[in-house]
Amino acid sequence: MIFKSRRIVTPTAIIAGTVHVDSGKIVRIGAYDEACTDDIDDHALMPGVVDTHVHLNEPGRTEWEGFATATQAAAAGGSTTLVDMPLNSIPPTTTSDALKQKRDAARGQCAVDVGFWGGVVPGNSGELQGLVEAGVRGCKCFLIDSGAPEFGWVDETELRPAMRILAQLGVPLLVHAEVAGPIDAVAAEIATQDPRAYATYLRSRPPAAEEQAVALAIRLCRETKARTHIVHHSAATALPLIAAARREGLPLTAETCPHYLHFVSETVPDGATAWKCAPPIRERANQDALWQALADGVLDLVASDHSPCSPSLKKSEAGDFMAAWGGVAGLQLALPVTWTEARRRGHGLLQIARWMSAAPAKLAGLSGKKGAIAVGGDADLLVFADDKAFTVTPEMIRHRHRLTPYLGDALVGVVEKTYLRGQLVYDADVVRNVDTVNIGAFL
Repeated sequence: MIFKSRRIVTPTAIIAGTVHVDSGKIVRIGAYDEACTDDIDDHALMPGVVDTHVHLNEPGRTEWEGFATATQAAAAGGSTTLVDMPLNSIPPTTTSDALKQKRDAARGQCAVDVGFWGGVVPGNSGELQGLVEAGVRGCKCFLIDSGAPEFGWVDETELRPAMRILAQLGVPLLVHAEVAGPIDAVAAEIATQDPRAYATYLRSRPPAAEEQAVALAIRLCRETKARTHIVHHSAATALPLIAAARREGLPLTAETCPHYLHFVSETVPDGATAWKCAPPIRERANQDALWQALADGVLDLVASDHSPCSPSLKKSEAGDFMAAWGGVAGLQLALPVTWTEARRRGHGLLQIARWMSAAPAKLAGLSGKKGAIAVGGDADLLVFADDKAFTVTPEMIRHRHRLTPYLGDALVGVVEKTYLRGQLVYDADVVRNVDTVNIGAFL
C-alpha cells in the first residue's frame, strides 16, 4: 500500500509525501507526486496511538470491560497498541502463570495489538524475572490501597529489592504515586462532610499524598537506578520534584491523562460519580500547570488510564463519591479529548504524536517498532480529520458500558480510518478484526 497525504506527521516535521508499506512495515517515505493506493487528501496521516495505561479487566472482571470491547473502542479511537495494567483482572498479572491466563484470554478477541505490564505486590519479588522473560513490558506497583483486594500495595521496604531486580532486567517500574498518610490525616473530617459533593472527594485526596509518593519514588530511583515512571500524575505541586529529578539525570518519567487535561474540579457536578478517579481531577490552575509541564517536557506522555467498572459500582443513583469505584472510562476518546484541549492552547499534531505515540512506545520498549511514521516501523497509521467537530453520544461509545464523563462534550478531531501494520481495522464506524494481531511477548 502507498498512502498519500499533504500532512504526514513524522517524528520531526509534518510533510507532504507518500508512505510506502510492504508486509506490514513502513519501507519508504517518498515524494508527494508519487503514485498511491490510498489518497488521504487533506486529512492528517498520523502514527497509531500507543496507550500504555488501560485496564482491560479480563479474565475475572469482564462485566467491567474485556479484550473484545476495549480493543474495538481502541481501534475506533486511533489506538493501535494497548498495554494492559496488571490489576482488576482475576488473577492479577503478578505471576507467570497469571500472565499466561491473560494471554490465553486475549487470543481471538483483539482488534489491535496488546501488551501487558506485570505487577509488584507483597511477596512476589521472586516472580519478577519470570514475568519479564515471559514478555511483560515492565511492572506496576501501588503505594496505597489499590481498591482491588488481590493486588496489594507495597511499602519502601518491599519496593527497594523489587526495583533492584527490575533495574537489572532493564524494564521500568510504574508507580501509582499516592501514599496513605495525608489521606488518613483528613479521613475523620471528610467523614462528616457531604459524600455527594465533589469538593468532599477532592479534599479526601490532598496533593500531599502525591508529593510524598513522588518523593519516595525519586529517592528509590536514585538509589537503585531503576527506570521509574509516575502514572496518571495529577498534583501540580509535585511537578517541581519531577523536574528536579530530571535535571539530576535520574531515569524518571511521568504521564498525565486526558481527564486531567480536559476537566476541572470547579465544573464537576455534585453526585456525578463518573468523574471520580484517583488521584482526583483538580482545580483549573492545577490543570494549567499540567499543560505547561507537558510543553516543558517535565511530563512525558498522555495515557488514557481507561479504568471502567460495572455501572452499579459507580453508585450513579446515590451519587456518593466516597462509595463509588474510582476510574474514568475514556479509551476511545483519549485522542480527540487531548487534541481538543491541545489545539486550544496552541499545540500541534507533532506534539500529540510525541505525547501519545512516540513517548508511550519508548516507555514500553517499543521504539523503532511502534509510535512513529518512520522507515522500519510497523505501519500503524490513522487518518485523522483534525478540524472535524463532533459531540459525544452514548451510541458512539464502544466500551462495554457507556458510562463516561465525556457524554455530551463537544470535541474536535475524528478518526476516519485506523490501520494496524497496514491492515484496515477501523473505517467509517466499522471495526474489522484481523488475523495478525500481536499479543503479549509477540509485540
